[in-house]
Amino acid sequence: MARKAKTADGLTETEKIEQKELRQQYLRSFRSSFDDILLNSKVVDPKGNDITPKKLVEAQKDKRRTDVKNILGGKNVVHLHPEDADKK
Repeated sequence: MARKAKTADGLTETEKIEQKELRQQYLRSFRSSFDDILLNSKVVDPKGNDITPKKLVEAQKDKRRTDVKNILGGKNVVHLHPEDADKK
């Protein structure tokens, strides 16, 4: 489709719509994959100290909470840390 778009004939209106939809689908997939990579990352300095930004650590905790609730159906979730119980 990209090759055809560069020709003199170009794309039809239907093909342009399809191209736009495919581009949006690709961007959603890319962003989702990138989010997954970040949510499973840890930042360390040269000495091996964890320097992961607090905002990322909180996002990782929120994702784990959501994953547990989805797996258990939101039932019988026991919070081991009191601060986790406040973040429902």
